[in-house]
Amino acid sequence: MDFTPTDGQTAARELAAEIFGDLSTPERLAAAGTASDAELWKALCAAGLPGAVEDVGLLGLVLLMEEQGRVTAQVPLAASCVYGLLAVAVHGTEEQRGRLLPGLRDGTAVATGAFPAGGGVVVASPQEGATGAPEGPAGSLDAPTGSPEAPTGSLTGAVPWVPWLRDATHVLVAVPDHIRRGGHSLWMVRVADAATEPVELTAPWAAGRLVLDGTPGERIGGVGAYADVLASARTAFAGLQAGVCAGSLARAVAHTNEREQFGRPLAAKQGVQLRAADAYMDTEAIRVTAYEAAWRRDASLAYGEHALTAAWWASEAGKRVVHAGQHLHGGMGADLDHPVHRHFLWGRQLDAYLGCGSEVLAELGDVIAEEESV
Repeated sequence: MDFTPTDGQTAARELAAEIFGDLSTPERLAAAGTASDAELWKALCAAGLPGAVEDVGLLGLVLLMEEQGRVTAQVPLAASCVYGLLAVAVHGTEEQRGRLLPGLRDGTAVATGAFPAGGGVVVASPQEGATGAPEGPAGSLDAPTGSPEAPTGSLTGAVPWVPWLRDATHVLVAVPDHIRRGGHSLWMVRVADAATEPVELTAPWAAGRLVLDGTPGERIGGVGAYADVLASARTAFAGLQAGVCAGSLARAVAHTNEREQFGRPLAAKQGVQLRAADAYMDTEAIRVTAYEAAWRRDASLAYGEHALTAAWWASEAGKRVVHAGQHLHGGMGADLDHPVHRHFLWGRQLDAYLGCGSEVLAELGDVIAEEESV
């Protein structure tokens, strides 16, 4: 395996770092509250970064997520790229790609995902319509990738919280499949057709509650689409966590080098050095496992277990790092207005998003046990 970025991936990462560094300042973040930064989103879209993900792949997206995480920039880049751009590009029909991808590429359309992390139960009722799709059990329709038209239907249910919902124009909803144990089907819903209300999370992610009541939707992909999108999301958000941790650690290193106690920098103390070293190793573990999962996906190799591994590190190691970053700031780390506190909030939100450490580990164990029994 080779995690060396291509020229295109490197260029995209450097451009993202420049834009995030210029516009995602602590002052702007504080002023935004729980809202997203519209000006920053416009700048990213004007630079063509959302659309570039189709070319730079999941590894390229992970690199962009690192740069976003370093400054905790409030834009729906990960959600729109994973649940919208990549999901439709890989699993959508030709008609869906032609209709949905242009807006997702230029940022005029924004997607997010109502996946298991938000809880709730959504039921799909496939309808017979233009596609000729027969009625059947909830979520039981198959729409092979590349088929001319996808099944349509109506969805009913509520999801307590969906990240970046207040920014989204479309939501990719995971509907439990009552035929395949543990399976889900994917349905794309327009936010304008659903009911939403703001929800405050640990991290200021412009989240909302999603209520569906006979809301029209269209099926995205067939068997395997849900597993692929979920694995891609876990990998991308692990990359985001790597950036959050790197940013928290960088702030802690700067603080302990500048802050003196008894005439010596705090960084000269062995306890501080050991805590920072542990945080660095944890951050690198998150980064390298996310890189491996993304690289395997781009190389068309199996990567489900690797995505789970990256998600476990992002959860377990991520919360250790952001706690360490706050603790190494001493009393200043308890200041809710201090920039390092944002890293703490993001790290704790990402710790549980798409499965906390114990849940992910149990899922990974089930996957390994199932493979061993074959």
